[in-house]
Amino acid sequence: MKIKKALSIASPAAVSLLALTLLAGCATPPPASDKEAMAEWTQTNDPAEPTNRNIHGFNQGIDNNVLKPMAEGYRDYVPGNFRTNIRNILTNLGEPMAAANDLLQGEFLRAASALGRFCVNSTFGFLGMGDVAGGGGLEHHDEDFGQTLAVWGVGEGPYIVLPLFGPSNPRDTVGTAVEFFLNPMSWVLPGLPLAADVAKGTVTAVDKREKYLDPLNEVQRTSLDYYASLRSLYRQKRADDIRNGKKGPTMPAPGLAFEDEGAKAVH
Repeated sequence: MKIKKALSIASPAAVSLLALTLLAGCATPPPASDKEAMAEWTQTNDPAEPTNRNIHGFNQGIDNNVLKPMAEGYRDYVPGNFRTNIRNILTNLGEPMAAANDLLQGEFLRAASALGRFCVNSTFGFLGMGDVAGGGGLEHHDEDFGQTLAVWGVGEGPYIVLPLFGPSNPRDTVGTAVEFFLNPMSWVLPGLPLAADVAKGTVTAVDKREKYLDPLNEVQRTSLDYYASLRSLYRQKRADDIRNGKKGPTMPAPGLAFEDEGAKAVH
């Protein structure tokens, strides 16, 4: 409990320090007279690019020397069926959070689907190792609080790169912080020690990195600017997530949208 309390106290300070660092490393915008350059600057929406690139370089060092080798070893030495079971368990643990965000977005059928998956797979799927619900037509979908904020009309803000976490924006950063402290699984398992959270986070990171080994290798191989490619791909992926794979602007949940009309479209 003391460690968790320390984390809760340290988190705002860490966010403030990060904000000051980003402000100190802001790029200089082009002159207003250069309309083409200004339009590109506005569209890119990456005012802290110098700092972001430095953090990206730091993250790449961690990835190349720690996370990527772990993911490659995980793929090479752990049988595929066992990796699938691990991924299914991790996915199942995320279903309550997906359901909570579905409810906050007014997506009641999707919330019922996520809760149904959790109940079925936790029982008949041997604690989530098997995706019995998927075989029965209840397909998995991802939802997070960053997506919920977008549906409520909160704009994404400028692009930022977080140490260790990678591409993000202020909206998704807040979403990640909220989910860290308000994960429904902490209500289901209130006595879960911090070590278990750390272990789950580590396994999740290795599993996700293994999943994207080939796609990221291809992006890195074909990109003239890997940083810019990741920035573009991240934004496209998040826009698709927010729309639940549908085309067109995101529609706020009934009765939940903020009054800021300019923030209702997905940025």
